[in-house]
Amino acid sequence: MKNMSTPFYNPLLSYEDNYQQGPFGDFIAPPKSVVTANNTSRFLNLAVDLPFGIPAGPLLNAKYVKAALAYGFDLCVYKTVRTKAHKSHPLPNVLAIHPQGKLSHQVDVVLADTHYQLPVSITNSFGVPSFAPDIWQADLADAVSAAKQGQYVIGSFQGTPGNEATIEKDYALAARLIAETKAPILEANLSCPNEGAHKLLCFDFDKVERVAKEIKNAVPDRSLLLKLAYFANDDAVMPLLKKLKGVVDGFSTINTLSASPVDKQGNPALGHDRPTGGVCGEAIRWAGLDMVQRLARLRQALDYHFTIVGVGGVSTTEHYLAYMAAGADAVMSATGAMWNPHLAFEIKKALNRQ
Repeated sequence: MKNMSTPFYNPLLSYEDNYQQGPFGDFIAPPKSVVTANNTSRFLNLAVDLPFGIPAGPLLNAKYVKAALAYGFDLCVYKTVRTKAHKSHPLPNVLAIHPQGKLSHQVDVVLADTHYQLPVSITNSFGVPSFAPDIWQADLADAVSAAKQGQYVIGSFQGTPGNEATIEKDYALAARLIAETKAPILEANLSCPNEGAHKLLCFDFDKVERVAKEIKNAVPDRSLLLKLAYFANDDAVMPLLKKLKGVVDGFSTINTLSASPVDKQGNPALGHDRPTGGVCGEAIRWAGLDMVQRLARLRQALDYHFTIVGVGGVSTTEHYLAYMAAGADAVMSATGAMWNPHLAFEIKKALNRQ
């Protein structure tokens, strides 16, 4: 990624405007030429051209997904949906951040503005918006049908307290609604703040176990990934892995690291009602790699067989290879791909030369 391209999601526009008007940049038109990996891999027992794609977040609808598939991103996660409509936070939703040194997992204070620079790191704050199922189901089905041989669209979803009798049942309902679209793989988002709670859902192991079992009981015929946050050491995540043995098929990690973005005057850059935001991009690659290495190490030590999807700060072929060497079965890029829509083709070209 040598030059700053126009991102396919415009950070200066609202979520709703991006949904209606996007995607932008090179994603507006199909690529002039297509590159394949020439070495089919396996992902969750499915044949995939390259186990690389875009995670939940920037692919807002079928238009975005179709563009990503055309540009060689073979694993595309449709934007996280809910069982009822849920509004986005107001602008700003995406800001560039400029951490001093390596961002830690301790909610660092970071400068945030609209000066996007390579390598890109951003904070995002959307509140996991979703249209109602009568809108997103048909659109997701359209996206799923656009996948060519060796490509797959993954359905991401999140439960919402109050939509059903329990959060577990709402996750299960969301899973059933996604299954109706024929999406071959499900991903339950457990790593965004659960409304009314002071910690991420993925850190409540008993509830995660209940959620996962409820989902599998509702949709037993689809592979299930859980989206996790960063766990700082082996002992912190091992109990969760043991609880979920034989229940889920894999883990996607990491989502973001939390930080406190501020403007030049030291005020909360996202607004006083949003003092923290999730950080994506270059600043969190160390954490994504560390988490993949941790899961791979524990997978071997426990003799488990779950799939690992590595996410965080991927913007070059070298980053992709580093994640695969760390033990990932697939790799995804959100921020890097947003600013470089040719990233998948670049990786495939590099691998073809090896």
